Amino acid sequence: MVPVPGGLRLQPVDAAEVAARLVDLTLDAPAGLVPDLAGPATHGLDDLLTGYLTAIGRRRLRLPVRLTGRAGRAYLEGANLARPGATRGVRTWDEFLAGRLRSGAGQP
Repeated sequence: MVPVPGGLRLQPVDAAEVAARLVDLTLDAPAGLVPDLAGPATHGLDDLLTGYLTAIGRRRLRLPVRLTGRAGRAYLEGANLARPGATRGVRTWDEFLAGRLRSGAGQP
Protein backbone atom coordinates (compact mmCIF):
# COMPACT_ATOMS: atom_id res chain seq x y z
CA MET A 1 0.00 0.00 0.00
CA VAL A 2 1.25 3.47 -0.89
CA PRO A 3 0.00 6.65 0.79
CA VAL A 4 -0.79 9.27 -1.86
CA PRO A 5 -1.38 12.86 -0.75
CA GLY A 6 -4.22 14.18 -2.89
CA GLY A 7 -3.55 17.27 -4.95
CA LEU A 8 0.23 17.20 -4.45
CA ARG A 9 2.04 18.32 -7.59
CA LEU A 10 5.77 18.06 -8.30
CA GLN A 11 8.21 19.10 -11.02
CA PRO A 12 10.79 16.32 -11.14
CA VAL A 13 14.11 17.41 -12.59
CA ASP A 14 16.85 15.07 -13.75
CA ALA A 15 19.78 14.76 -11.33
CA ALA A 16 22.31 15.02 -14.18
CA GLU A 17 20.79 18.36 -15.19
CA VAL A 18 21.02 19.61 -11.62
CA ALA A 19 24.66 18.49 -11.40
CA ALA A 20 25.54 20.20 -14.70
CA ARG A 21 23.88 23.42 -13.55
CA LEU A 22 25.77 23.36 -10.25
CA VAL A 23 29.06 22.85 -12.08
CA ASP A 24 28.29 25.77 -14.40
CA LEU A 25 27.37 28.03 -11.49
CA THR A 26 30.49 27.00 -9.58
CA LEU A 27 32.90 27.58 -12.46
CA ASP A 28 31.33 30.78 -13.81
CA ALA A 29 31.71 34.24 -12.33
CA PRO A 30 29.58 35.02 -9.25
CA ALA A 31 25.97 35.31 -10.37
CA GLY A 32 24.08 36.24 -7.22
CA LEU A 33 20.52 34.95 -7.15
CA VAL A 34 19.86 32.71 -10.16
CA PRO A 35 16.54 31.33 -11.45
CA ASP A 36 15.27 28.07 -10.00
CA LEU A 37 15.74 24.87 -11.97
CA ALA A 38 12.61 22.79 -12.41
CA GLY A 39 11.61 19.81 -14.46
CA PRO A 40 10.01 20.33 -17.86
CA ALA A 41 6.49 19.47 -16.63
CA THR A 42 4.33 19.46 -13.53
CA HIS A 43 2.84 16.12 -12.46
CA GLY A 44 0.45 15.01 -9.79
CA LEU A 45 2.04 12.59 -7.33
CA ASP A 46 -0.51 9.94 -8.29
CA ASP A 47 0.52 10.27 -11.97
CA LEU A 48 4.20 9.86 -11.07
CA LEU A 49 3.41 6.78 -9.02
CA THR A 50 1.27 5.31 -11.80
CA GLY A 51 4.08 5.77 -14.33
CA TYR A 52 6.65 4.20 -12.03
CA LEU A 53 4.50 1.21 -11.10
CA THR A 54 3.54 0.62 -14.73
CA ALA A 55 7.17 0.81 -15.80
CA ILE A 56 8.26 -1.82 -13.27
CA GLY A 57 5.21 -4.00 -13.81
CA ARG A 58 3.85 -3.68 -10.29
CA ARG A 59 0.54 -2.75 -8.74
CA ARG A 60 -0.05 -1.23 -5.33
CA LEU A 61 -3.13 -0.24 -3.42
CA ARG A 62 -3.22 3.50 -2.89
CA LEU A 63 -4.23 5.12 0.33
CA PRO A 64 -5.46 8.66 -0.27
CA VAL A 65 -4.03 11.01 2.33
CA ARG A 66 -5.38 14.48 2.91
CA LEU A 67 -2.86 17.28 3.26
CA THR A 68 -3.79 19.40 6.25
CA GLY A 69 -2.63 22.46 8.07
CA ARG A 70 -0.67 25.43 6.79
CA ALA A 71 1.97 23.29 5.07
CA GLY A 72 -0.68 21.15 3.38
CA ARG A 73 -2.48 24.25 2.15
CA ALA A 74 0.79 25.65 0.78
CA TYR A 75 1.47 22.43 -1.17
CA LEU A 76 -2.06 22.37 -2.54
CA GLU A 77 -1.64 25.98 -3.67
CA GLY A 78 1.58 25.05 -5.47
CA ALA A 79 4.06 26.85 -3.18
CA ASN A 80 6.55 24.02 -3.82
CA LEU A 81 6.48 24.57 -7.59
CA ALA A 82 8.96 26.71 -9.49
CA ARG A 83 8.02 30.32 -10.03
CA PRO A 84 7.62 31.94 -13.43
CA GLY A 85 11.02 32.55 -15.00
CA ALA A 86 12.50 29.31 -13.69
CA THR A 87 14.91 27.46 -15.92
CA ARG A 88 13.30 24.27 -17.22
CA GLY A 89 15.08 20.97 -17.48
CA VAL A 90 14.81 18.90 -20.64
CA ARG A 91 14.58 15.24 -19.59
CA THR A 92 10.99 14.18 -18.91
CA TRP A 93 9.73 11.79 -16.26
CA ASP A 94 8.91 9.20 -18.94
CA GLU A 95 12.44 9.46 -20.37
CA PHE A 96 13.86 9.05 -16.88
CA LEU A 97 11.80 5.92 -16.28
CA ALA A 98 12.78 4.44 -19.64
CA GLY A 99 16.48 5.09 -18.95
CA ARG A 100 16.34 3.59 -15.45
CA LEU A 101 14.60 0.48 -16.74
CA ARG A 102 17.04 0.02 -19.64
CA SER A 103 19.91 0.06 -17.16
CA GLY A 104 18.08 -2.27 -14.79
CA ALA A 105 18.31 0.29 -11.97
CA GLY A 106 14.53 0.60 -11.56
CA GLN A 107 13.91 -3.06 -10.86
CA PRO A 108 12.97 -3.98 -7.29
